[in-house]
Amino acid sequence: MKIVMAIIKPFKLEEVRDALTGIGVHGLTVTEVKGYGRQKGHTEIYRGAEYAVSFLPKLKIEVAVAADQVVKVIEAISTAAKTGQIGDGKIFVYSIDQAVRIRTGETDVDAL
Repeated sequence: MKIVMAIIKPFKLEEVRDALTGIGVHGLTVTEVKGYGRQKGHTEIYRGAEYAVSFLPKLKIEVAVAADQVVKVIEAISTAAKTGQIGDGKIFVYSIDQAVRIRTGETDVDAL
């Protein structure tokens, strides 16, 4: 079992969700986050004063899947989230040691 975590631009959420639903992934967690990478932030003008925005708004999407679905999930997210511009985001994959569905007590892949 794996967690696929993606950091994406906020306006790409619906496209990513539709892409994941299209490949059979029906559960995901979305968190509003702020950060920067190579994009470095930018400057904005508010009431005539210029100020630096160091942390940019992003969304973190986490999807728990069986190990054999990881490649399809990465492809779906990459295709849906890509704009071709700097700041499109990143995808990370890490292992899950155990999963339990609280309501039924199902474990591991059955709990996903």
